[in-house]
Order: sequence, then C-alpha cells, then structure tokens
Amino acid sequence: MCTSIAFFEQKLFGRNLDLEVSFGQRVVIAPRSLAFPFAHRPALTEHYAIVGMASVAGGLPLFAEGMNEKGLYMAGLNFPGNAHYFADEGADPNHLAPHELLWLVLGSCASLAEAKALLEEVTVCAIPFAPGLPLAPLHWHVADATGALVAESTADGLHLYEDKAGVLTNNPPFPFHQTNLANYMNLSPRQPENHFAPGLPLACFGQGMGAIGLPGDASPASRYVRAVFFKENAGFPADRPGQVMEFFHVLEGVAMVRGSVVTPEGALDETLYSSCIDGVEHVYYWRTAGASRISAVRMTEEACRGGKLLAVTPEDTPAFAFTEPQPLA
Repeated sequence: MCTSIAFFEQKLFGRNLDLEVSFGQRVVIAPRSLAFPFAHRPALTEHYAIVGMASVAGGLPLFAEGMNEKGLYMAGLNFPGNAHYFADEGADPNHLAPHELLWLVLGSCASLAEAKALLEEVTVCAIPFAPGLPLAPLHWHVADATGALVAESTADGLHLYEDKAGVLTNNPPFPFHQTNLANYMNLSPRQPENHFAPGLPLACFGQGMGAIGLPGDASPASRYVRAVFFKENAGFPADRPGQVMEFFHVLEGVAMVRGSVVTPEGALDETLYSSCIDGVEHVYYWRTAGASRISAVRMTEEACRGGKLLAVTPEDTPAFAFTEPQPLA
C-alpha cells in the first residue's frame, strides 16, 4: 500500500510508503562509482548518482524510490496478485531482476524518454537478490519534468502506460485507475450549483461541498482518486520551501493513520514515511510516522564523486520543540 506522486511543472516527486513493519530503511546516496551487479550483464561501475530511501544489504541499496542527478525519478510500489515475474531462461542481458530495474534505469537514463526506450526491451524475471529471499511483487512509477509512466509486469508481459495524472497507488492494474477517474469528474474544489432541483431553494451549508463523494478510505482505488484530486487542485506558492511543504500536504491527504487498516494477519498498516525529492535542487526530504519533523539531505557533487555508499538512518521518535511563552506587550 503506497502512493507515488509526480508534480511535473514544479519538478517535485515522492511518495508515501505504507507498510505494517519497518524494512530497515535508510536515506542513501549511491555515488557514481558504486558498482551495481547484475545477473546477466556486466556490473554498472560508472553511472548517474542516485539519492533515495533503501534498505541496505551486502553494501548495496535496494531502493524503494529514488532520483538520479539528472532529475529522473523512479519508485516501486506494492502490486500483489497482479505482478508476474518470468522464468529466467538463458543469459539474456535484458532479463532483469526486480531490484535491478531501478539500478539500471536511474543509473543509465537521463530522461523519461530514455527510460521508456530501455524498459521497452526489458523482461522482469524471478531472480531474487539473494538465495532464499522473497521477491517483492511490484510495479513502478517513473517520472521527470516532462511526464510520467507506469511499468507493470503481468502474465502477458511488461506494459508501459503513459501517466498524465502523475499518480500511482497499488492494485488493480493501472488501466482501471485511469478509467475509474471518470466516476468523479463532477467533483470540484468550488461550491456546487443547484442542478439537483433548480426549483427548490437549496443552498450550501458549509465549505467543501463541491467535493462530496470524494472517497475517503485507504483502498488503492480511493487513494488514487483522492491523490489526483489533491494534486490537480494544490495551491502552490512561488517560493521553493513553500512548494515542498505543499507537496507534503498533498501526501498527508492520502496517508494511512495507524490502526485505520488492519491486515489479514492482524498487523496495523501505516504510512511509515513520506518523501519529497526536489529535481531542481537535488534535495531528498522526508518525515517518518514517529517523527513528523521534515529532514533533508542534499546530493552534492562531493557526495556524487565518492566511492562509498552514504546513508542516514531516519529518526522515528518524537522530538517536541517546547517554547517559553512571553508576556504580551
């Protein structure tokens, strides 16, 4: 359960990661010379630097989402029941493991157009990161300032969909979400007019009534509709800090409150963290469920040139800023 959002004009990209348990996530910068190994192609020893959230295994970042130094963004979102990875037959260099996909796309593509051309040749195969590790069922959101696409590997192959809305959640497959939006085309951020019974003296009795019918539950279909509505109607200020804050406010509108969703195993799903990546300033912003203060890491040229993975473990405990009240003049 996750939501990924791309604001093309503002060059801001990011996501909510919704899960019932932490996966040991860290904010990492993978420098240009950190070698990414592949099952069927030579290791990528020189590539674009990448910043994002990842778990780290064997000194390698397994990215949940990230952006490269050229401003290309990619995120993997849960897609259980629909994701299909093919049998790995032969040593085809275009046979990629799910975890290799983000390494190759962000490591070697400078734009969405380049990413699309690369993905058109790819088959996602059932190759685990290490023996015995389960394969996460994913689909992917790829975006830059020019637009976005969704990549879904299903039983009939890898499908690439243009994503004009710049939003991705989870199941069902992406074409459903695009069609489902038409059910809500009558909603508006403005107050409604009385088309129900023009002969009756009906009047609005509160603000926000133009969006009555906007789904409020945490299902992927409802979060998709809600995210598109908030994204399309977000009021961005002119200053960059204000734009970053507005991005987080949009993510708040589709965040999962701990306890509002209980998994079949009895665990409590929640938004573990929210992220916003600035494609202009190359800054990765985040906040966690336990510590809502926004933190940031800048992908500097020095960090990009280094040879070692750089990492920050996100704080996840509350830190309140107490202030001393002063007498009014």
